[in-house]
Amino acid sequence: MIHRVLHKSIVRLHHDRAGLALIEFALSAPIMLLVGCYGVELANLAMVHMRVSQIALNLADNASRVGAYSNLATQQLREVDVNDILQAARYQGASISLTANGRITLSSLENVAQSYDTQPVQRIHWQRCLGAQSGVGFDGQFKANVTTTAGSTAEVTDKGYDLPLGISDNGSTPIMAPGGAGVMYVEINYRTKPLFGTWFTPPQVIHYIASFVVRDRRDYSQIYHPTPTSTPSTCNLYAP
Repeated sequence: MIHRVLHKSIVRLHHDRAGLALIEFALSAPIMLLVGCYGVELANLAMVHMRVSQIALNLADNASRVGAYSNLATQQLREVDVNDILQAARYQGASISLTANGRITLSSLENVAQSYDTQPVQRIHWQRCLGAQSGVGFDGQFKANVTTTAGSTAEVTDKGYDLPLGISDNGSTPIMAPGGAGVMYVEINYRTKPLFGTWFTPPQVIHYIASFVVRDRRDYSQIYHPTPTSTPSTCNLYAP
């Protein structure tokens, strides 16, 4: 009797299709959720790459055409101008905490003859920085060569760092300033913040550069700091 009842129950269970879709969903949902989250993580990473790249381009572009015109019909670049464009980059990167998790380095690569030169010299005349991160992978590659006072006066002691072969980023084709002009060179290093921790992609430091030839007839002798003075964003300072 018990055997017959048990047999009927097994047969009835075998032919029962109630709740099949729910079971299939329960089995497939975790897989679909993982695939979906992975796709969202990759999309976020791609968006961050694009945003950092655009900020580097915008900063180099802005740096190539800021300044105040003087009576000599040349454009004087002031510390306040540099600070303004760096703050613009900070605001552009606020949604990804760019300056808290990264480092921006702006360099003036020039190929001009200063008052102490006998001919045009390719050099990084000055650098300005923004961001809280420091050390290898974040600081610009020439931080140790360019002093914090470089470009602050028109004296030979603040001439910067000579680079006859231009700037080569990790062995790439060198960037060189044209004769009698300058190039605004931007380097951004940023540590990413994954949406789902380290489940799909670990945090990584991404690196972007951009450069623009200076658009106007700039006075390359120094960065000016007229009254009211502005605190230079030198590369020994670290703040988000």
